[in-house]
Amino acid sequence: MYEAVFHVGGEGPYERATAAGATRIELWCNDHCDLLYVAGDEEDLVLDHIREAVGIRRHISDGDDRLIVTSACLKQHGEEYIERYLAAHDCLSLPPLRYENGSKVVRVLALDAGDLTALYRDVASDHPVTVESKRELATPRADTPLLSTDALLPTLSPRQREVYRTAHERGYFELPRETTTAEIAAAVGVERRTAEHHLRRAEKKLADALVDSL
Repeated sequence: MYEAVFHVGGEGPYERATAAGATRIELWCNDHCDLLYVAGDEEDLVLDHIREAVGIRRHISDGDDRLIVTSACLKQHGEEYIERYLAAHDCLSLPPLRYENGSKVVRVLALDAGDLTALYRDVASDHPVTVESKRELATPRADTPLLSTDALLPTLSPRQREVYRTAHERGYFELPRETTTAEIAAAVGVERRTAEHHLRRAEKKLADALVDSL
């Protein structure tokens, strides 16, 4: 059994919405509609793309995060979807489907390495594709589910990830601290209060996820 993560370029509405690199969309397909999680700094622009492409039935927001139920399934509004490639090569996608930096990010499971290779070649004949990772999986057991660290960790917005990573790299979490929030803000090009907001949001999400797994 094999698992791979592909970044697939395209011209779909969600690829266009995330092309600036400041927003991330995660999609769970329900056939008649989609459930979307949107995080980032350009949510209004992304909402316009979603509303134009499939419509918005309901949505709720919490700071930088937004949960959306669409009016229709994205697959009903075009042919730029990955499922037809997966079906042709006996491969499966492990949700959610992710959109970031103008590409869809697909986590794929295949029982045979040849199927995975054929899938890559088929998709690459129509779209630009890069491989983020590939690994062989041992026979799954009940106590070792098919989960990556991405599936276990909370979803941070691109800006939250940038600020948190910068803080970690510069020693913000060391004892004693080796940097300040003002220096972190300058490094990522935002105001100090903005950096502190993103850092607090990231810390809370990570702490909540850790407590839930204890």
